[in-house]
Amino acid sequence: MAFDGLTVACLVKECNDKIIGGRIMKIAQPENDELLLTLKNGKDQYRMLISADPSLPLCYFTSQNKQSPMTAPTFCMLLRKHIQNARIISITQPELERVIKMEVEHLDEMGDLCRKYLYIELMGKHSNIIFCDEKNTIIDSIKRISTMVSSVREVLPGREYFIPDTQGKRSPILESKEDFCNTIRSKSMPLQKAVYTSYMGISPLIAQEICYRSGIDADLPTNSITDEQADGVYRAFCSIISSAQEGKYDPVIVYENQVPAEYSAVALTSYQNENTKHISSISELLEQFYAEKNTIVRIRQRSIDLRRIVQTALERNIRKYDLQLKQLKDTEKKEQYRIYGELLHTYGYEIVAGSRMADVLNYYTNEQIRIPLDPDLSSLDNAKKYFEKYNKLKRTFEALSVLTKETKEEIEHLESVMNALDIALHESDLMQIKEELILSGHMKRKGKQQKERIVSRPFHYISQDGYHIFVGKNNIQNEELTFKFALGNDMWFHAKGIPGSHVIVKTNGDKLPDKTYEEAARLAAFYSKARGNEKVEIDYTERKNVKKPGGGKPGFVVYYTNYSMMIDCDISGIESVLDQ
Repeated sequence: MAFDGLTVACLVKECNDKIIGGRIMKIAQPENDELLLTLKNGKDQYRMLISADPSLPLCYFTSQNKQSPMTAPTFCMLLRKHIQNARIISITQPELERVIKMEVEHLDEMGDLCRKYLYIELMGKHSNIIFCDEKNTIIDSIKRISTMVSSVREVLPGREYFIPDTQGKRSPILESKEDFCNTIRSKSMPLQKAVYTSYMGISPLIAQEICYRSGIDADLPTNSITDEQADGVYRAFCSIISSAQEGKYDPVIVYENQVPAEYSAVALTSYQNENTKHISSISELLEQFYAEKNTIVRIRQRSIDLRRIVQTALERNIRKYDLQLKQLKDTEKKEQYRIYGELLHTYGYEIVAGSRMADVLNYYTNEQIRIPLDPDLSSLDNAKKYFEKYNKLKRTFEALSVLTKETKEEIEHLESVMNALDIALHESDLMQIKEELILSGHMKRKGKQQKERIVSRPFHYISQDGYHIFVGKNNIQNEELTFKFALGNDMWFHAKGIPGSHVIVKTNGDKLPDKTYEEAARLAAFYSKARGNEKVEIDYTERKNVKKPGGGKPGFVVYYTNYSMMIDCDISGIESVLDQ
């Protein structure tokens, strides 16, 4: 997930295709370390977002506008003074460095034509946006760096601009095979690490791709690589670098469990096609990747309070359930006490008064049994004492049987709510879960707060055979899908004995193809607590066979006629319908 040299090269190509010869119409600084340039080239207008955020440096074209502060910061005012309405002459990238050099032409106060340079450095915590004159002298920067901060390079007005070479990496452009092999073998480390630590512009992800294309284990030590293997790595290395030089890019996002995990400006053959999404431009990729990533992070942050409530209740109920099971186990002695009482009634006349033990025949098993006695009590009083113990344990057993069942159902309910929090994607999903927690008594509605109108839709997929598949995001949706939306002959799927989503396939009265059964089962496995397991057992049946027990919690159902299958959790090939 690195903004590496290849990503920058792809972005530079996009800039050259779109804005060379265009003008900078507006300059805004929405954040302390961020610029938003409005550019016009002929009839086309573009917005370019440039961020020097140390944790997330970015640069791409965006369709979104951002609110600017009422008073423009000093750096923004400086740029407006010098280069607003300036014409863009060139956009280049030194070698494969994570640096974009924008050359602009404008008229100074005297009306003379002059040139300036805007350097966009996308180097992690060292990221910066630096404005220089035609002699490469720094006029100012969005972040000033003194010698107190960096001993390598000062970024202050009046200093000469240069790109620091702090890591000693080599340029990958026109690298000979001999130099490449010598460089890699000189480092005693895994092959993948040797590649990305030796050459500028190469991220760990691209180094992994180079190793994969060459058919060599990325963790293989460099000192054990044969000449043939080194030749294969060099060919894969040259293939990627040549594609970049020729402007042949294939921006792609890699998804893991439907969450964006990686992106690259070049094709990633090391990932299965089902887990990748190819995007037409690098700007569109970056905007989509970080929008999806930020949405997921934001939802995770917003769900923290709900997770804490559910986790606390879950831990409390698990402790209660363990205690109840222990108490229930103690009641197993009740039948023994009943038999003791009955045998003492039968053989009491034979027992000598004051005895501490009685050896009698157990007519239930036809075996001798020894019964402990209280010597201060008669045989009948001992029998009465055992019957009292039996009745007490019997009452305890009956009460605990109900309580353990209720506690177990509550644990299952809370685990299903936790699963719903894991798959929530939107604010409305969290609101629906919150409403369920209020209705189940785990949360209270604040004051006289009215029930909010919630618009949250189930996940919607279309099978390869064209059948619509719906997946509940939480227990409320599961209930509505199964008992209000689905028809009797629609198919119902659920992970066996595990909290998870109800999955409904609209059959339209047809006999479903096997492929659709498998896709629906995969969705049931993926949207269950068992997601990530190699195989998950899925129950499926016609909707008419699914019943809701009286007083059952939301989403809780019973069924007695069903089929089962073992399936994996891979849903990457199933078409998702948007607006979920």
